[in-house]
Amino acid sequence: MAVRHWRGVPFGNLSECPNGSRWILEVFHECAQDGRDVSSVILGLVSILCFAAASFPQFYQACKTGIMDRALSIYFLLGWLGGDLLNLIGSFLADQLPLQVYTAVYYVLADLVMLSLYCYYRAKNRGARFTAPINAAFVFLSMGTVSALSLLGSGTSTEGTGTFPGRSLLSVHMDDPGSKPFTRSEIIGFTVGSVSSVLYLCSRVPQIYTNYKRKSTTGISYSLFALVMLGNSLYGLSVLLKNPEPGQGEGDYVLHHLPWLVGSLGVLSLDVVISFQFLTYRKGRASAHEERDALLGEQSDS
Repeated sequence: MAVRHWRGVPFGNLSECPNGSRWILEVFHECAQDGRDVSSVILGLVSILCFAAASFPQFYQACKTGIMDRALSIYFLLGWLGGDLLNLIGSFLADQLPLQVYTAVYYVLADLVMLSLYCYYRAKNRGARFTAPINAAFVFLSMGTVSALSLLGSGTSTEGTGTFPGRSLLSVHMDDPGSKPFTRSEIIGFTVGSVSSVLYLCSRVPQIYTNYKRKSTTGISYSLFALVMLGNSLYGLSVLLKNPEPGQGEGDYVLHHLPWLVGSLGVLSLDVVISFQFLTYRKGRASAHEERDALLGEQSDS
């Protein structure tokens, strides 16, 4: 997943974007001067919706099959969670708009729910009686995460009341003659974004291996990967469509957004590999011991 980073325009200062889209400027403080900029913003919003909806099909598939612990790799889930956590940290460091911060928080909470389901079915299918404590621990962890984020959010705004925090993580502002150097926070944010992209990429490798080892994709919802693929495609396209800052070349613009482009388009290529696995193993069924463990878990509950 990825969080879109908007190039901010000071709140109420229409003189800096005289020909820009009014609604985009008022909602996102983003100066969309032409059709390319407007298309970039719209594609970015649609990509966020795709990422937000991606987890629900897997939630349903997990409850339907009951073998989520064998279908998904724990390292895939942990890598995804790590990438989203760093993405959230980067949003705070970059002083992003509330929409981006809330979206990043939602991604982390969805990952925690996914991990909770994994642990639940792992304990259930192995005959353990610790499902309730595991769920309670994850609920406690989720509440603690929300509380910590709310405390962090109350102290992130360092600008005056006349401006709205909307600084892009990687943009070089051109308000004054010449390019301003990166601040320390922006450098840290760039590094966090790079590590986040690496985690997103590395998370797919264990899942590809798990599918190959099982020779089956039973228990995995393809809609999860399809929506993420669509989201990453739209996100990468939205970044490439965006016009560079005034005085900034295309190559320099791409370089400043490279971690997110590598993360989105790189993950997209690995998800294509997983899509081929779904086609290859589409007739495959869960192995006998997986089905037996799931049935035993259901009998023990009854």
